[in-house]
Amino acid sequence: MPEIRTQTHGNRAVLVGLNAFSLSREENADEESMEELAALLETAGGETAGVVTQTKDSPDPRTFIGEGKVDEVKELVQAVDADMVIFDNPLSPSQQRNLTEELKVSVLDRSALILDIFAQRARTREGRLQVELAQYKYLLPRLLGMWKHLERQEGAIGTRGPGETQLESDRRHIRRKISKLEGELKDVRRVRATQRERRIKNEVPVVAIVGYTNAGKSTLLNKLTGAEIPANDRLFDTLDTTTRTLEISDTCTVLLSDTVGFIRKLPHHLVEAFKATLEELEFADLLLHVIDSSSPQWREQVDVVDQLIHELGADQTPRIEVFNKCDLWTGDIRPHGEDRVSISARTGEGLDDLLTAIGRMLDNGARRTVIHLPYDKGGLLDWLYRESKVEAVDYGETIDVTAVCTPKVIGQLGPLAEGWTPPEEF
Repeated sequence: MPEIRTQTHGNRAVLVGLNAFSLSREENADEESMEELAALLETAGGETAGVVTQTKDSPDPRTFIGEGKVDEVKELVQAVDADMVIFDNPLSPSQQRNLTEELKVSVLDRSALILDIFAQRARTREGRLQVELAQYKYLLPRLLGMWKHLERQEGAIGTRGPGETQLESDRRHIRRKISKLEGELKDVRRVRATQRERRIKNEVPVVAIVGYTNAGKSTLLNKLTGAEIPANDRLFDTLDTTTRTLEISDTCTVLLSDTVGFIRKLPHHLVEAFKATLEELEFADLLLHVIDSSSPQWREQVDVVDQLIHELGADQTPRIEVFNKCDLWTGDIRPHGEDRVSISARTGEGLDDLLTAIGRMLDNGARRTVIHLPYDKGGLLDWLYRESKVEAVDYGETIDVTAVCTPKVIGQLGPLAEGWTPPEEF
């Protein structure tokens, strides 16, 4: 029997999930994914009026769940006065069209729901571009079900030509929009590439925070940097990347970037569209994989994040597994080991251990030194400001510059830097 819930505000939806032996684990619905779907609906501003699940050998080609189950869902929709049905599984355009006709209410799948949330949450121009592109790519194959008037746009007898249906016109319009959006996102990537080259030139390490949605990434960034990003207990609270400077030690400063949370069954178009943001992962020097250690499904969530990191080409990037919410950990022994840290971003517990681990992973040999510049070499001061972290400048017999420098910079300065040793001759 389907479960019935009786909230009375917002869009009311019946949630439907199918577990079929012929589907992969990622495509199937289970108890955890249905709970997550309900949380997604709440995030989007709706409420769950009922839940229907089914187990069968394989999906029905026409309605996904079969005619009998469709009738059951239809009765439930009417009984709880729902105005939409949301499937946890991906639906083909024809299945979505058939179900909408039979159920007489709006039918969405998980991908459409996630797209709706992203559309609500994107704030920057870049984020909005990415969401709009993903929406158009999702919409394109579903246009047929949105148009009933497919008559030719033609005139009187004798003027019948190739014509153009409204459907074809809209397809052409959407393809133009997709092309335009992809072009604009390429421009965004060019700007990012320029910024990245500048960071590489300055040898500023980039640390990207990744993890399952609602794992506590924004809370961690706030705690470490005082960024004051809104950090709420809801899915996809962060869509637009935020980057802040973080001093790990007196000789190590990094750029710390928050990223959009990952989720199982993330729409492929969204993964593609958000590469303009998530490609930072590929060029990061270190990933902090934040894991919600209070979640019973944390292992499955880790698998989802690892798979998406693979899709984004960041497999080889060093990473630290950060088990967050350790104050809520219910196991006997907290996760530990090499490149693993247990913390509570809320209370601050374990953050010193995390900073130590980051410093160890990113140690580039930088050290504080004093450079004695003759006045005829004063032009090097501007170069030092660009290539090192200048802390003090004193003008005496020489220009004495106290700075944190990498071995490469010290090598280029040669005997001007205290502690410089000439390379051994072979």
